Amino acid sequence: MARMSYISSVERYQEYQPVIHELLDSILASLADGIKKQQDNRHLVNQYPFLELQYCLDRNGVQLGNNVCFKRQYMKTLNNRGDAQDLSERPYFQDIQKQSQTRFTAPYISIATNHLCISAVKALNDSHGEQAYLVIDVCLTQLIEFIMGDCTRATMTPFFKAGYGIIVSCLFCLVLFLLYRVFGDIYSLLFKTSLAEDPLEPFSIIIFITLALAIFDLGKTILEEEILMHKDIFRHSSTRRTITRFISTILIAVSIEALLTMFKAALGQSQYLLPAIYMMLAVVGLLIALAIYVYLGAKAETLLLSTQRHRKNV
Repeated sequence: MARMSYISSVERYQEYQPVIHELLDSILASLADGIKKQQDNRHLVNQYPFLELQYCLDRNGVQLGNNVCFKRQYMKTLNNRGDAQDLSERPYFQDIQKQSQTRFTAPYISIATNHLCISAVKALNDSHGEQAYLVIDVCLTQLIEFIMGDCTRATMTPFFKAGYGIIVSCLFCLVLFLLYRVFGDIYSLLFKTSLAEDPLEPFSIIIFITLALAIFDLGKTILEEEILMHKDIFRHSSTRRTITRFISTILIAVSIEALLTMFKAALGQSQYLLPAIYMMLAVVGLLIALAIYVYLGAKAETLLLSTQRHRKNV
């Protein structure tokens, strides 16, 4: 499954905004204390892997010293740079001049890392006792994963993708084998076998095509849901979407098979009549069960979201 999308990150940020702000405020306090004691704060990245940058501004918004980069992959481009750049036009700097409390930006795309991030700024006094401001940039996606206790699963995502990729590859190989059989049977039907000898031969070809279609659709669903798209395991809607697509694939395959069986019965193979009826009833039952599941799942999620909004308002 893909990492959290920007829309999901912003939604989660809005949902957990008070908790996130409290956490960042405490981190800023620890960083400020380390600066006063002239301690290296890089060890904090082991505790808070979402930290990206740290820097200080003077009372005029000019950066004091270079950046302190917490991300190893960006150290060459971001570390030991930024000294004396004018950041007085940044919204967080203008906001904190109006109110002395810790200020937080809205989520934005960082020019430095191209990640969705937020910045937090806290007022403090520098070594000369003058007004200064401590700023940190954090990766919003990793921050939300940290808040939700999802960091370990996120690090295992590449291995999950590899496993699903192997499974999808096997399914697609099976589809290619079935199509090979289909083309071979079509060739035999057109050039070697007379339709009068076996009038049901086209139906066996259609069965192979239907089976290939169902397996291909299943592989496509796994590829999209578990590899290409982000799947929020903490939301029931993601699980409901996966189950709905999977059951829909089965419904299409069984419906086609039931229709083909009905055609066989209509051509004189009366022994196929009852199996065709049973398959049709199974399709109707699956469709009704799926409709009930989708309706109840959507209703339950609506109630859950309304409850969460009510708690926020209270």
